[in-house]
Amino acid sequence: MRKWRVMLLVCVVWLGLAGAARAQRADFSVGTIIAPAGTRVSGFLEVPKGADAGTRIPVTVIHGSKPGPLLALVAGTHGYEYSPILALQRFPAKVDPRELAGTIIVVHVANMPSFLGRTIYYSPVDSKNLNRVYPGKPDGTVSERIAATLTRDVIDRADYLVDLHCGDGNEALRPYSYWEAVGTPEVNEKSKQMVLAFGLDHIVIETQRPTDPARSVYTSTTAILRGKPAISTETGLLGRVDSNGADLAEAGILNLLRHFGMLPGVPQRVEHPIWIDRSEVLRSPATGIFHARVQPDQGVARGTLLGVLTDFFGNTVQEIRAPFSGIVLYVVATPPVSQGEPLGMIGHIKPE
Repeated sequence: MRKWRVMLLVCVVWLGLAGAARAQRADFSVGTIIAPAGTRVSGFLEVPKGADAGTRIPVTVIHGSKPGPLLALVAGTHGYEYSPILALQRFPAKVDPRELAGTIIVVHVANMPSFLGRTIYYSPVDSKNLNRVYPGKPDGTVSERIAATLTRDVIDRADYLVDLHCGDGNEALRPYSYWEAVGTPEVNEKSKQMVLAFGLDHIVIETQRPTDPARSVYTSTTAILRGKPAISTETGLLGRVDSNGADLAEAGILNLLRHFGMLPGVPQRVEHPIWIDRSEVLRSPATGIFHARVQPDQGVARGTLLGVLTDFFGNTVQEIRAPFSGIVLYVVATPPVSQGEPLGMIGHIKPE
């Protein structure tokens, strides 16, 4: 009898200590959103009015009951990229915060003006690309103020970041991700392990991103230059409500949580990654109409005809050809193009 009493006392003490530990884990706040340990709370980050109208950023905080890293997930940097936005709509409900180690900041739609305006690349308010203005300006235009808000309240708070993209409303795209090797060796290696854990087998090695934190330009680069491993991913195409693209994004996020030890389970890794050691975005030399001649994921030789740019009367302005042998990562598959805008992206596959 004495033995059972001792065991019962030990269990009671252990449960009490565990409960006390959970109770002692501090609340986590982002802006006005306050999440106690073991809860999931949603709200808005407010971007105040400046030279133009203000906006709001919908955010969910999943604050685990146990200590662990802070992972930031950002979707909707480009408002017409629906697959990752849809993935982050359904993802939070699949994570039990009572079982989570660490904290997740879910940015559902970073660029609300673009999302509600259904615009590709640019904000309908200031005609700027949110993914080209980081780390932003608190007193700038709305895109710059969004970037400044996300830098301060999300990126600077995070330990790791995933910037989730897909083919914009004009882009037919095969899934791939970016490994940005522009940080310290330690950050670069952690980012590499992240991209392998996310699970997309085509990986672009990016070494030409900015290295000045004050002019970081891109969401993921902003994190990396602040010492936080980060990756960018591309799943989905042509602004479609694409369940496959959303599924890929969601599966990648859940596997990353296992990779970081934030959720139980054995993480998977890409077994045979296809590394893209050189890539080039081809841009339109003029405003006109683009007629694509290739599909995403198509292999091309140097000089292969990728498409024909015509004027508005059907006259050929220029044939667009592959600058080197590789694979079509994406191609613009809708007719209108403006001078300087992308027409497609070719990646060279690194020899094994």
